[in-house]
Amino acid sequence: MNRENKTCQSCQNPFTIESEDFAFYDKINVPPPTFCPECRMRRKMIWRSEVVLYKIKCQAPNHNEEIFSVYPENGLFKIYDHKYWFSDEWDPMNCGRDYDFSRPFFSQLYDLQKAVPRYNQSIRNSVNCDYCGTISYSKNCYLTIGIYDEDCLYSAAAISSKNCVDCWFINACENCYSCINCEKCYNVFFSQYATNCLDSFLLYNCSNCSNCFGCVNLRNKKYHIFNKQYSKEEYFKIVGEYDFSGFNGLASLKNTFNDFKNSYPRRFAVMVNSFNSSGNGLRNAKNCRECFDIMGAEDVKFIILAGLGFNDSYDCVDSGGKASLIYDSVSVGLNTFRVFFSNNITENCHDIYYSDTCRNSSYLFGCVGLNNKEYCIFNKQYSAEEYKNMVSKIIQHMNDAPYISRKSQILNPKLQINSNNQNSKSQTREIIYRYGEFFPEEFCSFGYNKTMAHQYFKLTMNAAIKMGYGWEEPKYNKYKVTLENKSLPDKINDVSDDILNEVIECAHKGGCDEPCSIVFKIIPRELEFYKKYGLPIPRLCPICRHFERIRQCDPVKLWHRQCQCAGTQSDNKVYRNTINHNHHNDNHCPNEFETIYSSDRKEIVYCEKCYQEEVA
Repeated sequence: MNRENKTCQSCQNPFTIESEDFAFYDKINVPPPTFCPECRMRRKMIWRSEVVLYKIKCQAPNHNEEIFSVYPENGLFKIYDHKYWFSDEWDPMNCGRDYDFSRPFFSQLYDLQKAVPRYNQSIRNSVNCDYCGTISYSKNCYLTIGIYDEDCLYSAAAISSKNCVDCWFINACENCYSCINCEKCYNVFFSQYATNCLDSFLLYNCSNCSNCFGCVNLRNKKYHIFNKQYSKEEYFKIVGEYDFSGFNGLASLKNTFNDFKNSYPRRFAVMVNSFNSSGNGLRNAKNCRECFDIMGAEDVKFIILAGLGFNDSYDCVDSGGKASLIYDSVSVGLNTFRVFFSNNITENCHDIYYSDTCRNSSYLFGCVGLNNKEYCIFNKQYSAEEYKNMVSKIIQHMNDAPYISRKSQILNPKLQINSNNQNSKSQTREIIYRYGEFFPEEFCSFGYNKTMAHQYFKLTMNAAIKMGYGWEEPKYNKYKVTLENKSLPDKINDVSDDILNEVIECAHKGGCDEPCSIVFKIIPRELEFYKKYGLPIPRLCPICRHFERIRQCDPVKLWHRQCQCAGTQSDNKVYRNTINHNHHNDNHCPNEFETIYSSDRKEIVYCEKCYQEEVA
């Protein structure tokens, strides 16, 4: 089919379905979407909330012990300790039910989702990782989301990394602090888009560098300070004069570096060993369109935070690990294929539709919490022939009697929503869910500000409520502040082990739009790390620090722009080229591209050719 222009039934903005998109939809036999790509991403991201942990009581039979959970207490679901949930001591098939053709499919699925218990945390094959929301095959990690990690603290999207603190989307890194989108780095601090670097501080988009300080766009360099070459002796002498052991001095240094890096051109998108792709933060990608933060993927589109063997898929979030033919789903992977409109489907699954938190299963439609099952609908067993016939009838029923959602309606009254605020009122608009759409947004149990959606598409409380999302206001912690933020020592050398006994006030004090914990503590391993590397005590709680890192990331959106190389310098005259660019000489570069930098931003954006001329 030819490309077709549509209007999103959620945000009412126009979007385009390309001919290549129609070909994919035909291949997997699904109708084209009625939501725009951004709304499709947002509604899946609200199902991910692993950063915030609650202390609740286990609701498994004959259990009452306190456990940590990604779900709040007194929420929509019964919460079991993950060890019990993954055991054979209960059977989710007991929640099975017949399909009712007098009710919309999604209403029945919502009832089943509320009936089947959830596990408190996703901790798989890991040791001493009890304070993590989602982690696999890891050891000695604390408040970390990742896989194959060891001794990591306060990090997310960490892969095969060791002894890293406060990092986001790192792979094969060790002894790193406050790093974002870095790979194969060692002893690297406060850096973004660094690859194969070591013993460096404040890097941006550098590769194969060592002993570099405050550098941008360098390749195969050592002993550089703010992009200037020094001898080995000069380098260590000058770097030694910088004092980043104090919080105030470090903050000033980071501000200086931010101004410095904005004086250099940015590549229109960060791509490493990637071909025929668009988006940003791509590593080892091929034929990936409008994708962000992916690592090891091929023939995919509209994907965020995925990889490790992720192929031939559309519209997915937080997925990967040898997965293919996945569509409109979140958290799918580990040897899975043909999974559609589903959440948290892992470990050897295939042919799964509209299901939630299932593993080692196949041929499921509208199932929740199943393991080692096949040919089930609403957690009820069918024969293969019965399953095939029933699914055909259900799909027809979903189209004939769709679920109708009212955009401003909140079906989850247990979320703490400031409904008395007059600014929260909004007009009601009907959203129609037929076969081919992901779960309705109101089925989610999390407040918008606690989710991945808030990380990538930040909203204020009033804006979120107007759009029909829940919002969880901060609960004032039962712990009394024993150390006010303003009383924290500036320098790490002035911090004693007594700080381990303090309840520290977060600098935000709950007044931000993030899910601030208001207070926080320093744990022994954390203090040891700060002292070893001469780093000051942070002023924000771990949750606010996480969201602060995310805010440093580039948007997951593309704008069409022209290269800003205007002959011998950038068109804003901030940067002067170091070499003649033969493809345009003294003329303005004609190249155009899709970039994550909108035209109102101050960064200097170069096309691939001009950028490579300057960093070669």
